Amino acid sequence: MTPMSPDESATTLKPGDSYVQSFARGLSVIRAFGADAPRQTLTEVARRCGLTRAGARRILLTLQTLGYVRAEGRLFELTPKILDLGFAYISSQPLWQFAEPLVLQLSNDLKESSSISVMDGGDIVFVVRVPVRKVMNATLGIGSRLPAWSTAMGRVLLASMPVEERDKLIEQAELIPYTHRTVRSRDDLRAQVEQARRQHWALVDQELEDGVVSVAAPITGRDGKVVAAINLSTHANRTSPHLLVEQGLPRLQETAQSLSRLLQIKG
Repeated sequence: MTPMSPDESATTLKPGDSYVQSFARGLSVIRAFGADAPRQTLTEVARRCGLTRAGARRILLTLQTLGYVRAEGRLFELTPKILDLGFAYISSQPLWQFAEPLVLQLSNDLKESSSISVMDGGDIVFVVRVPVRKVMNATLGIGSRLPAWSTAMGRVLLASMPVEERDKLIEQAELIPYTHRTVRSRDDLRAQVEQARRQHWALVDQELEDGVVSVAAPITGRDGKVVAAINLSTHANRTSPHLLVEQGLPRLQETAQSLSRLLQIKG
């Protein structure tokens, strides 16, 4: 994570009945911690959040009192209690309560990793994950984020959006060339997303990381709108893209349809 500029909402929104600035700043302090900076000094937290040292100190000490942060010498770090905030979302959503057994069965039957994600801004966020082996160099788990434009699940989710919203996210995306296969132009990306919209699934072949191949399908809610995406991920040395689509996609779509039906009943 690169140093953060002052929190955008804190600088553009004014305190009032509908906006609590101190709460927004507290969330920015929590978000300042990550895999690249799990332990930070007060000065580092203040710099990454665009806060004064005094302001950052008050927030850190409040989070420490509540048990979400601990201090060791000059260094602060999050505690496992912070997971309560994320699991509150997961436990409140009906899909995740019954999705994991179906995803686990799919993964076990095909011997491939499988995940479910939802859209958040320009990223996908993993809400269910069943890895059978380490496919990507990055450690992915519940709550992990990836850029939507470069993933199969993300393209499925982008394809389900209204055209205006989809185009806005594509224009805002930073098209980083992760591999030599990564889509290079926004026109090509739009074509990929449009193809996903027409066929109701998406394949990404080694665009995010060399060797990693993924196919994804949409999950729909009670109103018929896409609420999440489910994927199968493998390594190209084990399973070719063609084989993944031929053998894995039908089972993936069956699981997606089963989850959609359950959502319509229980959601």
